[in-house]
Parts: sequence; structure tokens; C-alpha cells
Amino acid sequence: MIRTVEETASTNADMLALAADGAPEGLWLRADTQAEGRGRMGRAWHSPIGNLYASTLVRLQPHDPPAATLALVAAIALHEVVIAYTTETCLVIIKWPNDLLVNGAKLAGILLERANDAVVIGIGANLGFHPVGLDRPVTSLRAQGFDAPDPHYFCEDLARAFAHWLARWRGSGLETIRQAWLRGAHPAGTALSANLGDGNSVDGLFDGLEPDGALRLRLADRSLRVIHAADVFLI
Repeated sequence: MIRTVEETASTNADMLALAADGAPEGLWLRADTQAEGRGRMGRAWHSPIGNLYASTLVRLQPHDPPAATLALVAAIALHEVVIAYTTETCLVIIKWPNDLLVNGAKLAGILLERANDAVVIGIGANLGFHPVGLDRPVTSLRAQGFDAPDPHYFCEDLARAFAHWLARWRGSGLETIRQAWLRGAHPAGTALSANLGDGNSVDGLFDGLEPDGALRLRLADRSLRVIHAADVFLI
């Protein structure tokens, strides 16, 4: 079920409140615009009318894979839907940990927040508009030459895709999800720079994912660095 509101501060904040009141898994909340949209690392998320701002809720079950790997599930679903709205000449890739790039520029991001057994997955996607003047390339489907889909119908497609991959996450296990994520990601050997939480950065070549979804970077000395949390850029 998708609930739609014209404006809110943050769909993630609203969904966390709904979760605390007992909202069921599978609920989606979509806003036409957000006053206080946010992304990872506390960044503000510019939220003009015409883009997707939506959150959904997963209730963790005893034998589920790790909650953090729901970011992989969301990325796969988002990748699948965006491909359906583009063409084969458009390069749509997943970038660890939770961004979707189109022709090298960020189109969408994912933010997970947890409260007890509730995991809220927020997804923002630039359909008709994108911000300018940021520290990284950003784009929208319209800027890439495609018709901007109606955010409600895009959300309906995303909800269906997410439900499918969530069932695979639960029923087939994390390895199935990891392999699907890798098929949609930048290829092995892609040069990446990871900004770590301690202020340091490390450069290396993408070497896949660990079984738990952590990033594998092959460093210049051929050693392997496993990264569980970082802000990652293509070099």
C-alpha cells in the first residue's frame, strides 16, 4: 500500500513514527516534496516537486539476513526499475553502498534507519530535476534525455520490485542478493576512493563484496581492504 502526502519534513521520519505506532511491513509513504529531506552522512536532500521521495518499512524476522543488507535489496529493485525507464545505451550502475548512477552521475540514493524490529528504507530518485553545484556529478532521468515518469507510478513499480527482491532475500538467502547486486554494479577493477568515518581515505580497485555485503578494495600493494562503512566515489 502506498500513502501519498503533498509535503512532509521527511518520509523516513514519518515512517519511523508510523512504525512505532504499529504500521505493518510493506507500507510505503510517498511525498510530493520534503522540507527536510536527508541522505547519508546527514546531507540535505534537495526535494523539488517531480522527483521520488518515498520510504517503506520492513519488520525484521528471527531468521532474516543482517538488516544492513536491505540496502542491497533496495538497490537491486531501484536498478531494475530505472533500467525499465531508460534504454540500452544508458549505463545504469549500482555504486556501493547505496547510490544509483546513470552515465557516471548520481541519480538516486538510499537511506536505512532502524528502530527495534523496524527498518525504514528511504529512497530518493531524481526523475524530473536534479540539484546543481554539488561536490559530485548529479543527474535526473529528464537530464539524460528521457521522459520523467510520474513519481506515483514510479513508486508503484518500485514497490513491486522491492517486494520481489525482499522475498528472495528472505527465501533464498543473502548470497542470491549479493550476486544480483554484483550484476548491476560497476565491474571488478573499477577505481574507487573511500572516505572513512575517521577522516582518512583509501583508494583501490573494486574487488566485489564480502559474503556480508562489505566492500572489497584491492590496494596498490595488492593487499585486500574490507570496508563496512564509507562514502565511496568513482575515480
